[in-house]
Amino acid sequence: MKTQAAQVITPEDLLQHWQGHRALTRRVIEIFPEKDFFEFSIGGMRPFSKLADELLAIAAPAMKGIVNREVQPYNEEGREKLIFKAQYLQKWDEATAEINKYWQQLSIEDFNETFNLFGQYEFPIIQNILYFIDNEVHHRGQAYVYLRALGIEPPFFWER
Repeated sequence: MKTQAAQVITPEDLLQHWQGHRALTRRVIEIFPEKDFFEFSIGGMRPFSKLADELLAIAAPAMKGIVNREVQPYNEEGREKLIFKAQYLQKWDEATAEINKYWQQLSIEDFNETFNLFGQYEFPIIQNILYFIDNEVHHRGQAYVYLRALGIEPPFFWER
């Protein structure tokens, strides 16, 4: 006999939560000064552009892999080299649309299936998705520190 686990949040609500974080991260990219987006760092941390490269290399490619059950290695270096902040914003919007597209192809049962993310991490899909969100929040926090060090007030973190 198969029992159904209690549901705390719907897939639609989880997507809305994630996209709220993505919208906030997009606003952080927007307010970053162009030069500092690519060059500014503190304490040996990567510039925000490099953090954004990582986020772009994870979210949409991983969702595509999950839906297609296609394990692809993590590939931040093999992506198109972006040299303007506007390119990052465009890629961010494209990734957001891709995430929405692939999300619609997930069934409620899929969330408990395991998936080997980038051939490195074998976890239930829900855990992979939570990792995407956690990783983005972590890197956006770094960007908040950068913005404050530059004398720029970041957006309120709760305005998602």
